[in-house]
Parts: sequence; C-alpha cells; structure tokens
Amino acid sequence: MTDSRAKSLPLLYDCNRTSSLPPVYFHSSAPPPNHTPKLGELGEQLVAQSLKTQGWLILHRRWRCRWGELDLIAQHYPNTTPQPYQETCLVFVEVKTRSQESWDADGLLAITPHKQKKLWQAAELFLTQFPNLAHLPCRFDLALVSAQKVKPQPVSDFLPASVTLGQPVLWAGYQLTLQTYIHSAFAE
Repeated sequence: MTDSRAKSLPLLYDCNRTSSLPPVYFHSSAPPPNHTPKLGELGEQLVAQSLKTQGWLILHRRWRCRWGELDLIAQHYPNTTPQPYQETCLVFVEVKTRSQESWDADGLLAITPHKQKKLWQAAELFLTQFPNLAHLPCRFDLALVSAQKVKPQPVSDFLPASVTLGQPVLWAGYQLTLQTYIHSAFAE
C-alpha cells in the first residue's frame, strides 16, 4: 500500500514500527453506520410518545456522559393528568427494546446492579449540570418494549398520537409494543 493511500484511510490499528504485521485500515466502501434508525431508538421514541400522552414533558433524549447514557429524562406536572404523584417529579427512564429472540427476559435481566449504579451516577452528573432540576424528587423507571419485524407492507412512518401499554403499534417496519412500564424500578 502506498503512503498516499495510507494517508487517505483512517488507521484502525496502529502497529508498532518493529512489528512485522501490516497496519489495518478502514475501507470507505463499507456502508455508513446508522443509516437507518436503530431498534433501540424506535423503542425510546415509542416510550417518549407514551409519556407525552400521560402529561410528561420530555426534557432530554439519549443524554450522554462518561457514565453512560440516560435514554429519557422527563418531568411531570401533577395537574396535567390524573396520576398518583402529588408534586412535580423528574424521572430517568431506561428503555430496553428487544426482538422475539431475546435471551434476557425482554431486557429486564440487562438491568444489573452494575448498570443501575452507572445510571445512578449519570443521573447525579445530569443534576449537577442542570441544578435548576436538582431540587425535584427523582426516580428511575424501566420500560420494556418488544419489537417484531413486519413483512413489507404499508406501515406508518409516524407514531400514533397515543401509545397504550400492551397495544402494538406498526411503525418504521416493526410491530412495537410497550410491554411493561415499571415505576421506581430501582433505587440507590
């Protein structure tokens, strides 16, 4: 490989100059990553729509920090819909979207104590970056979404205005169902 070609391709593996192994390059002919929405993103959008229907305001989606990602961060105002909450509440929602071949109880087993700790740390960092929300009571909810690829047919590109627990929605080539929503799924 000539030096000019090597400069045009990003180096994935930087070999030690004394190594006899050639460097490995990423070839630009590979399909671009993220060219279609990922299944997890579809599940998060479904859950966000369900929360909006119930009077929640989605403050952030996929908020990232060094501890990981918070899928949804939402705020509820008590007078918008009848809910068992008496005051404004901030909720961090972890969304697990799984296909039928799931081995981890539809995502429930993926919420290990280690994962819970990382989510807790991410939430603490979020609250330090948004101190105007730090006074609110907070909780961690868990949403489990099942997804089944549907055969090519006219499927809506838009989510319905209302998403109901247990009711399938045909969207973006999938049948998505918000299977389970667990309030206060875990605490510190």
